[in-house]
Amino acid sequence: MILEAISRGFKVIGFSDHSPVAFDPPGGMPEGMQLAYRQAVRKLEEKYSSLITVRLGLEQDFYSGPFEENAYDYIIGSVHYLKCADTFVAVDDTPGLLMEGAETFFGGDYIKMAGYYFETVAQVPEKNHCDIIGHFDLFSKFNEKYHFFDEQDPVYIRAWQQACDRLLTYDVAFEINTGAMYRGWRSTPYPSPDILKYLKERGARLIYASDSHVKEQLGYGFPEE
Repeated sequence: MILEAISRGFKVIGFSDHSPVAFDPPGGMPEGMQLAYRQAVRKLEEKYSSLITVRLGLEQDFYSGPFEENAYDYIIGSVHYLKCADTFVAVDDTPGLLMEGAETFFGGDYIKMAGYYFETVAQVPEKNHCDIIGHFDLFSKFNEKYHFFDEQDPVYIRAWQQACDRLLTYDVAFEINTGAMYRGWRSTPYPSPDILKYLKERGARLIYASDSHVKEQLGYGFPEE
């Protein structure tokens, strides 16, 4: 990743591996791996310091356990799951799992499910003291292809606006995340154009993030300047 970033002329690269998720081990790094992860990134930071600035981050899921927040340069706060009774429903794993969760716990009402998602996202800074809000409207990941719900529904709009308003009271930035574009799920970044416009009008701090899981994805969809 670092060598690819250097070859493309990047000045800075940040690593933000996913925090451990006890109920979904593949969803994050293994329990007990955080120290080795931090040591590896710090070693690379020193090795390549003359060529690029390397930052150590963590993407901390809302439902992950405690972590050493002072050990990182930055924290991305995100919501990948919804707690429904004693079950955790993934909102971005597969369309099928999202459909199953909506039917089982929300009677097929995706707008109601989205409302619960945004209520949870609005609490992220309180839970993990993050610096950045990750992929704010992740719930809509599959909607462009599958049309699960109407993103112009007033109830949906009110839900994300209320979440934005609450998050804007914290000292956090919002990702403009191009990850789903690279993976072929969306034609626009998170957050959606309407949400991004709303945030910009209210003076939100924004940061581009390609959410790169492979080196070829670095900087995908970023503006040239």
